[in-house]
Amino acid sequence: MKYLSLLPLLALAGCSAAQDDWIQLFNGSDLSGWDVKISGHELNDNYRDIFRVEDGLLKVSYEDYEGTWGGEFGHIFYHQPFSEYILRVEYRFTGEQIAGGPGWALRNNGAMLHSQSARSMLLDQDFPVSVEAQFLGGTGEGERPTLNVCTPGTHVVMEGELITRHCTNSTSRTFPGDEWVTVEMHVHSSGFIYHVVEGDTVFTYEQPQIGGDVPEGFPLPEGTLLESGYIALQAETHPIEFRRIELKDLSRNR
Repeated sequence: MKYLSLLPLLALAGCSAAQDDWIQLFNGSDLSGWDVKISGHELNDNYRDIFRVEDGLLKVSYEDYEGTWGGEFGHIFYHQPFSEYILRVEYRFTGEQIAGGPGWALRNNGAMLHSQSARSMLLDQDFPVSVEAQFLGGTGEGERPTLNVCTPGTHVVMEGELITRHCTNSTSRTFPGDEWVTVEMHVHSSGFIYHVVEGDTVFTYEQPQIGGDVPEGFPLPEGTLLESGYIALQAETHPIEFRRIELKDLSRNR
């Protein structure tokens, strides 16, 4: 399989905002500034309008599906890469998972950090090479912490140890029902990354790097530190809404 583009995967960001300004990545009106990549579909083919804007919210919706889900994992990528930043997101899960969605994807979504670009993904690639800050919603049974870390095509280091398992839970509490949750990801290039839920730091790791199950032909060798990349939000079969997606560019502090 060939990549859709040979454009660089990762780049440092330029930003005209003052160092204390928050950049509104989502304008509340449309998907301007974002690229859609859904497995099995070409770049910006927003299959069945999975990603949409309604009532000032960015939504992952399966209302236009006929029958069951067919394996179309999706991601929506902000068009500009960043290196050092705070990403703040407000999200909530809604409704029911689409029929045919995998059990692990129930009330499951995430923000992909230091990601490869949408344009560089393979046609049938399910997940971009990235570090995922995973969003989980409570189901009424057991604990489901949010802002865990998952690592498609990557590894991270925790307390000096290289972590090769796919997902590791945070220390956050479970957020039940359709509750709005505010989270932040404090990303310091290839250094420390902090996950913060409602003001509490629930996860810390460092040295995000290429490793594990990477797509065929991926151009970066295992162990390459990820110093920058794109930000993406997922569509993993459960409806979700976002009402705020904003970023503070910490590289301006240098």
